Amino acid sequence: MTQLPKFSAALLHPRYWLLWMGVGLLWLVVQLPYPVLYRLGNALGRFAMRVMKRRAKIAYRNLELCFPQMSEAERHQMAIKNFESVGMGVIETGIAWFWSTERMNRWMDASGLEHIRAVQESGRGVLLIGIHFLTLEIGARMFGIHNPGIGVYRPNDNPVIDLLQTWGRMRSNKDMIDRKDLKGMVRALKNGEIIWYAPDHDYGPRASVFAPLFAVKDAATTSGTWMLAKMSKACVVPFVPRRKPDGKGYELIILPPECHPPLDDAETTATWMNKVIEQCIMMAPEQYMWLHRRFKTRPEGVPSRY
Repeated sequence: MTQLPKFSAALLHPRYWLLWMGVGLLWLVVQLPYPVLYRLGNALGRFAMRVMKRRAKIAYRNLELCFPQMSEAERHQMAIKNFESVGMGVIETGIAWFWSTERMNRWMDASGLEHIRAVQESGRGVLLIGIHFLTLEIGARMFGIHNPGIGVYRPNDNPVIDLLQTWGRMRSNKDMIDRKDLKGMVRALKNGEIIWYAPDHDYGPRASVFAPLFAVKDAATTSGTWMLAKMSKACVVPFVPRRKPDGKGYELIILPPECHPPLDDAETTATWMNKVIEQCIMMAPEQYMWLHRRFKTRPEGVPSRY
């Protein structure tokens, strides 16, 4: 497995003091009652929308590309809800890292756990499809409480954040593995493990093929799903960590497994996978990470969408 970060005295250098203070403040904030946190997160998101103008523009553009049938007013309302979700995502990072399991359980429901049990009883690995919702951190924690697995991640360039995110995600999971370690992922899946994997971002031209996503006919889509599923024979299981409306908590929804996905070639698998991603996104579209430049990679010679 990936060599995970460990605490060292170097992380107490004055250059990191402001960051540590921010983490301490986040710890204090998430001790508040959840209904207060819900209102605070929404307010923080609305403020972020006014400050993060470039990201707001990207979110508008992604919504325009994916949902051309939406009116301008509908897209505007979706963008506002999306940025409220951005604010909640900050709060939920603190919840995921610092809340006790007992407190987590009071604010979440789970459905579809039987799908994971069925795959594990068959002896096959679980390629858990966890797309980039803004509930990503709390979703990993919720899933791990019920079914500890192995998270695929990109080590953060900041060593303090790298340590904290790893520690937080390991509170209810077994291990973490670098997203570049394909052999390690395949080995774990062959051993019947659960591997959390996100196939929905644009990872650049080298490891991607073009496949439709919503109204975008040539979205750069990772070929990693095809390679992992083909090499490991794992079952593909999507899940959605969805925030309930009006500050009522969360629901973890595990969808039925696909143990025989189409694996003829990378393009076929990517097209199928994007349909699954669309299904998941539409279960909570305002909670998806629209502020990411999802469609930045283009076929050679084709101008940028942004």
